[in-house]
Amino acid sequence: MNKLSKGFRVNEKNKVDLTNYDPRDTGRFKNKEEAAEETKELEQELQQLQEKLIAGKEQAVLFIFQGMDCSGKDGVIKNVFAGLNPQGISAHSFKEPTEAEALHDFLWRAHHEVPALGKIAVFNRSYYEDVLITRIHGQVSDKEAKRRFKHINHFETLLEDSRVKVVKIFLHISKEFQLEKLISRIEDPTKNWKFDPSDLQERKSWERYGKYYEELFEKCSKASPWHVVPSDNRWYRNYAVLNIAVDALRSLELTDPPANPELQRLLEEIQKEEG
Repeated sequence: MNKLSKGFRVNEKNKVDLTNYDPRDTGRFKNKEEAAEETKELEQELQQLQEKLIAGKEQAVLFIFQGMDCSGKDGVIKNVFAGLNPQGISAHSFKEPTEAEALHDFLWRAHHEVPALGKIAVFNRSYYEDVLITRIHGQVSDKEAKRRFKHINHFETLLEDSRVKVVKIFLHISKEFQLEKLISRIEDPTKNWKFDPSDLQERKSWERYGKYYEELFEKCSKASPWHVVPSDNRWYRNYAVLNIAVDALRSLELTDPPANPELQRLLEEIQKEEG
């Protein structure tokens, strides 16, 4: 594990306090230009690792992005994974459950989108919404949420045992940054489509959301750890997530598949025709 990726990992053995994480942090860089070269190198390595993942068909990776409204989940997915082979990656956004989804257990719709071996899947929000917004709106009690923590841990253990690596990332923004983004979405006509009046209502529960996130970081990091990424500066957010993504695929120790002897025989036949 590289130093930067490790620095973002939540230590679930200690009580998590989000106020200890600076959403404006940019690490050792002063600006986007300083990080540009490393960012490019990470993008290229991620592409190479994905090719090995696809070719091997022995492991899969699931990236989960959570964060407050305006934290940039869509943006980071678009920027970090843009250069990957589209045949080997899928993205799914979890919104309010459909009527059919609501008739099943809360993990059913997520399990359906888990990547097959050789693939990468990216979740924009996830089953964690079922222990977050549901608690805020009183749809799920604290007691039920704690039961769901156990189900989530078992589910993620199942995925890890099934060779699906789960990488969980919380995009951490400041309350001031969110307000700026909400205002810009109202003021700029080209961004009006991004604005949802309900975001203002959810903003009133900022502190409660923070406490619930801290709790799930502590309770749901057994099979796979959480990462908290400073996201007020979009360029650093992208750089940090690239580090985490590359580190995750490196940990799989992917190798090129062995040569196919049958293809060697076919090559010899083709070469005879040329002769």
